[in-house]
Amino acid sequence: MYTIVDIETTGGKYNEEGITEIAIYKYDGHEVVDQFISLVNPEREIQPFVVNLTGINSNMLRNAPKFYEVAKRIVEITEGTILVAHNAKFDYRILRTEFRRLGFEFKRKTLCTVELSKDLIPDQPSYSLGKLTRALGIPIADRHRASGDAFATVKLFKMLLDKDLKKNIIQESIRQEPKNQVESRLLNIIEILPSTTGVYFMHKEDGEIIYIGKSKNIRKRVNQHFTGTSHKAKKIQLQVATVTYEACGSELVALLKESEAIKQNKPIYNRALRKTVFTHALYSFEDEKGYINLKIDKVDGRKKPITTFNNRQSAKSFMFSRVEEYNLCQKLTGLYETKTNCFNYTVKSCEGACVQEENPETYNKRVQELIDKNAFSNENIVIIDKGREVDERAAILIQNGVFKGVGFYSLNYQITNIDVLQSIITPMENNKDTQHIIKSYLRRNKRLKVINLD
Repeated sequence: MYTIVDIETTGGKYNEEGITEIAIYKYDGHEVVDQFISLVNPEREIQPFVVNLTGINSNMLRNAPKFYEVAKRIVEITEGTILVAHNAKFDYRILRTEFRRLGFEFKRKTLCTVELSKDLIPDQPSYSLGKLTRALGIPIADRHRASGDAFATVKLFKMLLDKDLKKNIIQESIRQEPKNQVESRLLNIIEILPSTTGVYFMHKEDGEIIYIGKSKNIRKRVNQHFTGTSHKAKKIQLQVATVTYEACGSELVALLKESEAIKQNKPIYNRALRKTVFTHALYSFEDEKGYINLKIDKVDGRKKPITTFNNRQSAKSFMFSRVEEYNLCQKLTGLYETKTNCFNYTVKSCEGACVQEENPETYNKRVQELIDKNAFSNENIVIIDKGREVDERAAILIQNGVFKGVGFYSLNYQITNIDVLQSIITPMENNKDTQHIIKSYLRRNKRLKVINLD
């Protein structure tokens, strides 16, 4: 559990500032579950430059509560949480100073979104909250007011959690949690999980990830793990202390994040899933008569496939439907072995490439259309899919045929250039597994929105 904090102060000498406004959002890693926002009477003068910056003046604070009147609420809402702020050293110091004046020792674990951003979103021209959120497409209202800045930090922190592929932030959080929370742990764990599409992470008591999975219904799938009777299921049941999750909205995003997370974290019970998830591929070659032939074969790491499949049967099903869609020859697609004409030529549904009646240029044009649609070898595209919320969409970026990563953007914020798009994307590895996941998903979901960046 986290509390995202922003504080506005009077300005002035070091350790002599007073709080003029405070905003705290209690955040469980997915949504805000509690909040506290208040002006505070600092009982001291506000520096003129601060008044100009924030718009908060002494008249506004005359009837506001003094710090001792809100101190109990601050202690309660931050109890047992990690305090998160943009430049956490400043906000934490101000809070500790105010509590020290009351004779109370205020101690919390802290996380700084400036430092996290420098690590997870490198090479930004500026890490100030205003410039960073603008570069990442995060809308920010009431800049330099505590509630506006704190809520923008919530959005930023949510993005940082997405970009933390090794899950260091989450694992550290679990280490801080009281260990007695896992009594009757399996039932308690299931109760807090959502019935949404996403990736889930099973942790031991020290935060170590022991299993990663994805599901269209996280709660239902985890329940199956906890009621399973296999040897692996029983081992997981004995060791699991908590389950965290990452909502994805899109099944494609969940598949890609699961694949990346398994490779990054190498959980002990995911050994089988670290291996390549496909067995067959579609290849092309030109025969001696100049016709492009297509062939389904077992995956060969030395060759570059057009697309890949989980098994031979799904590959053949794909080819039969594409032969019909593109009016291709059964013989030249490897579906009908013969030394003469294919069966479709006999029933007048093949143009005769198998017996050289259709010229290679005309035939190859249709084959190339199929290859271009399924290979995206040199394409610059963004695949748009469902987001985690109604006003959000997922973006999967492919540049020059290379998968770059995934990200989320708000429909309320217009992405106007490739730099903003690249900033919101969580960089991920381009490999045979991710290529297979994307291509097979596109085959199954033909209505998916694809934007050509060229």
